[in-house]
Amino acid sequence: MAKTKRKIDYLFLRPGSRNWWIKLQSPNGRVEKSLGTPDRTQAELLALHMIAEHKAKLLAARPRLEPAWHHQYEPGREHVSPDGGRIIATDRELIYLDAKGLITSRVPNGGPAFLAVGMGKRLGMTVPFLVEIAEKPLGPTAPVLFSVSEAKRPTIAVKTPDDTIFETYLKHANITGYFEREARTVWALYKMLTDSKPLKDATRDDGRKLVQHFESQNLKSATIQKKVGWLTAAVNLAVKEDRLKFNPFSGVVPRREDKQARLSLSEADIKLAKRNFAKLEEGDQLLLRLLATTGMRLSEAFEIDGEMKERGCRYVIVGKKTEQSLRRVPLPSDVLPVLPKAIMGRLFQGNARAASKRLNRFLNEIGVADPRKVIHSLRHRAQDRLRAAGCPEDVRWALLGHEEKTVAAGYGEGFPVPTLRKWIDKIGF
Repeated sequence: MAKTKRKIDYLFLRPGSRNWWIKLQSPNGRVEKSLGTPDRTQAELLALHMIAEHKAKLLAARPRLEPAWHHQYEPGREHVSPDGGRIIATDRELIYLDAKGLITSRVPNGGPAFLAVGMGKRLGMTVPFLVEIAEKPLGPTAPVLFSVSEAKRPTIAVKTPDDTIFETYLKHANITGYFEREARTVWALYKMLTDSKPLKDATRDDGRKLVQHFESQNLKSATIQKKVGWLTAAVNLAVKEDRLKFNPFSGVVPRREDKQARLSLSEADIKLAKRNFAKLEEGDQLLLRLLATTGMRLSEAFEIDGEMKERGCRYVIVGKKTEQSLRRVPLPSDVLPVLPKAIMGRLFQGNARAASKRLNRFLNEIGVADPRKVIHSLRHRAQDRLRAAGCPEDVRWALLGHEEKTVAAGYGEGFPVPTLRKWIDKIGF
């Protein structure tokens, strides 16, 4: 005979009282409280949130396995490998370096496991313990399918004043996601290469140790500048706030002409892209068409959050990050039919980094395989087509933005939008 579940009634009438009371039984004892009304229906309504909170606490106290990540090495610290090398431990990755500071391998920092919680009542264990599920069968002679190890109480890493400076920068600049992970890796690398030398005592030679490390990995100077730039920016903020007096990372990356040359997309490449347009999502179709007909940078397309008009010509303002790139860009004739009647808010959702990966993958899949041809090549194509059409140099820069700061750069000295519109339509798609 099936066992019926006993119905729990949380409300009761206490002898000598007209009002309904609520009773809640928990591991810490029984709680009784008057609901202040003789009306049963009103009492039930008043008790709803208390009963819900009570049930939630009971559910949270039940023994259970929760997914967890078991670290092999404590993150945010430097460790010594068995062969005498060094290890940078991040949250999910171990970076092994040899005696010269060269990366020899990168492996996951631990793996998935389960944390057994709520075992105090059943087993008398008040501290959660780790349950590591075996990845492979242990064989017929092994009766146990998982191993149990006591979990240590979380240890709080001791932060130095320099760590506080770095964390302040990440919060101040709102650095998150991929960029935060990259910045933290560079910061951990600096501490490893200099034996955690305080920033107040650091010299430019200490900053150059990072550069030498990255150069040993054959990284381009622009990539090295980007990585070291996280620490440059963090210290710049500390200098502004009078926490530090000197920036050991400023200007330590030498300028070299090692940037990979990019080729323009040819008209044959454009025809190939148009024939395969259906392979792209609708938003990426518009993005590709806009980049091709304006020559704007991919990141600039994601800045568009509205439009304006001048003498009937629709235009957007992009290049908001630097003075030399800030400009008005007319919306070309080849794009107008597929645009909203009026751009209200952000035109593209998501982020430029993910879009770059999608569009570059699209080019590879349709047969544009030359590594020097990427989605940024559309900007080179726009420059070439404007030059071929006889567009004056100052108009070209007004449309495309200056790559470097010049005397002529600057928004506010620009041409009328109708004039710019006449020339931007020469790019075409």
